[in-house]
Amino acid sequence: MVSKGIFITGTGTDIGKTYITALIIKTLRMHGYDVGYYKVAVSGASSVATSDGGYVNNIAHMGEPEDMLLSYLYEHPVSPHLAAKWEGNPVEKDVIMKAWHRVSEAYPFVTVEGSGGIVCPLRDDDKAFYLLEDIVHWFALPSLIVSHAGLGTINHTVLTAHYMKEKNLPVKGIILNHYTGSLMEKDNIRIIERLTHIPVIATVCDGDDMINIDPNVLIGLYE
Repeated sequence: MVSKGIFITGTGTDIGKTYITALIIKTLRMHGYDVGYYKVAVSGASSVATSDGGYVNNIAHMGEPEDMLLSYLYEHPVSPHLAAKWEGNPVEKDVIMKAWHRVSEAYPFVTVEGSGGIVCPLRDDDKAFYLLEDIVHWFALPSLIVSHAGLGTINHTVLTAHYMKEKNLPVKGIILNHYTGSLMEKDNIRIIERLTHIPVIATVCDGDDMINIDPNVLIGLYE
């Protein structure tokens, strides 16, 4: 059986992708779905345990082996392409694809977390130039966009959605993080859906320990 997956991207760095990814996996696993995790590259961490992958593994109570969580770990808290140059360890497509096949064989569902926004550079040298969007194409996955619920999100979210549409990257839904339920945030939802024609499938408040969406609907987004 071929694994189904979904890609989690965001409108920028520190938007809450890792937190949302952890809640998605935790919620689905609590409802009986065997969901795994994978991330190509993490910057700004000294170990897998202290990285985004380690955080998700812990919060979602996965128990996934560390060597399956991610392929590249960089200590410098900069874009992966720059950290790779400084640390002499550029991402390799064959390494990434091998890791993807391994995690896909281990789990019927895999949640792939991106780095930064969809235009995040992963490699830039005389041999190759990779952006995060290339990973989505290689894995042939649909995506979810994580955005901030507050002021400025309309512009960030709509631009991300339009860019992804232009690049033929299907988006299944948008999740708004740091949601407080204000009138402005509710209007943000309305305008975002009107301009992108993509549903806001969930809102997440600070401190939430589950994702407030029907797990059967959520798992149906995986392809």
